Amino acid sequence: MRILITGSNGLLGQKLVGLLAQQPDIELIATSRGPNKLASSYPSLPFVPLDASDQRQVQEVIAAQKPTHLIHTAAMTNVDECELNQEQCWQHNVTAVKYLVEACAAHQVHLIHVSTDFIFSGEEGPLTENAKPGPVNFYGESKLAAERLVQASQGAWAILRTVLVYGTAHDYGRTNIVLWVRDSLRAGRPINVVDDQFRTPTLAEDLAQGCWLAAKHNATGIYHISSDEMLTPYQMALQVADFFGLDTSLITRVDASSFSQPAKRPLRTGFIISKAQRDLGFQPHSFAQGIALLNQQTMVN
Repeated sequence: MRILITGSNGLLGQKLVGLLAQQPDIELIATSRGPNKLASSYPSLPFVPLDASDQRQVQEVIAAQKPTHLIHTAAMTNVDECELNQEQCWQHNVTAVKYLVEACAAHQVHLIHVSTDFIFSGEEGPLTENAKPGPVNFYGESKLAAERLVQASQGAWAILRTVLVYGTAHDYGRTNIVLWVRDSLRAGRPINVVDDQFRTPTLAEDLAQGCWLAAKHNATGIYHISSDEMLTPYQMALQVADFFGLDTSLITRVDASSFSQPAKRPLRTGFIISKAQRDLGFQPHSFAQGIALLNQQTMVN
C-alpha cells in the first residue's frame, strides 16, 4: 500500500503519520500546504508540498506519487471562520475535494474523505450513517457539498464522519476542550461551559485509527467514527476537573444561547458507531482514557 495524506501538518494528519509510519508494509507520502512540521520527528518521511485547492498541483502530485490510497484530512475547520469567510471556506472544503475526486478517479486511487457531524441539523442524535443531513451553518454546508462530490465519484471512496475531535500535536496552534479546561482551572480562571449541546467526542488517535482501518480494509461507503459516549461539554469539563483534581466551582453551566458566535451550532449530534465496529474492527477510547492520554502526551502533572 502506498498512502498519501493531505494536511499532514494538522492534528489528524500528524496522528496518521505517527500511526502509519510504524506499519511495515506501507509507503507513506505526507503532503501539506505549509512547510513540513514533522521533518525533525520523521526525517526519512517523504514530504511533498500540496495545496489541494490548486487543481494543477493536485493532478501533478497524484500522477507523480502514484498512491494506492489517499486520506484527505486537509480542510478549513474553524466553524466561525467559515461563516465569516465563505468563499475561502468553499475553496478549501469543496473545490479542493472536487479536484481530488477527479484526480483519484483518473488514477484509480482509493479516496478516504473525512467529514463531520456538522452536516446534521442537531435535532436528534446519536445518528446512524443513514440519517438525513440538514446543516445549520456554512461549514456544515461546505462539508455536505464535499460529501456529495465524493459520492458521485467514479472511483473507490469512503467517507468517514467524525465528532468534536480533541488531541494535541507538535506545533499545533489550536487548543482542545481537555487542555482548555485543565489550564483555565489551574490558573484559577472561571469558565462558562455549555450543557445543552450533545456530542460523542473523538480522540484524534481514534480517528487516525479509523482512517487506517478504512484504508486497510479497502472500505467503501460512509462510516461514523467517534466514541460511543454521549456527553455535553459541561460533562466533559467536569471529567477533566475530576481527573486533575481541580476546582469544579470555577465551572459555570450555561446554554448555547449565552454565546454570541457567528455560526450556529447543532445542538444534538453524536454518532452510532456500530457499523465501523462491525465492519472495520474500530474500537475507540473512552473520554476518561482520552484525558489520561493527553495528560501523558503534554507531560504536565
